[in-house]
Amino acid sequence: MSDQLLTIETTRLDAGHVLLQLTGELDYDTAPELTAAAADLSGDEVLIDLTGVSLCDSSGLSALLVVQRSARALRLTGVSPQLQRMLDRTGLTELLAVEHVDDLRATG
Repeated sequence: MSDQLLTIETTRLDAGHVLLQLTGELDYDTAPELTAAAADLSGDEVLIDLTGVSLCDSSGLSALLVVQRSARALRLTGVSPQLQRMLDRTGLTELLAVEHVDDLRATG
């Protein structure tokens, strides 16, 4: 077992906007790390880049919901096809704003 299953890099983009870049596994063991990292971001708009996430289980989904409830707004990017299927099957696609690369190009 690796000492560090999840790394979270936090970048303040500007006042009120924060980027969290996750790398590793977002699961039962590491989900508390995400909720702890997001605890201070209650008034911010949060973008979570999941490009580097190799695994996300139900605990990871729960952590994303905790962040969504506490942040002013939450957007997800870098969602893998497997994670997208989980979001679709659980109905969380309706709650979590998922941006795909094509969506970002259109707005940016």
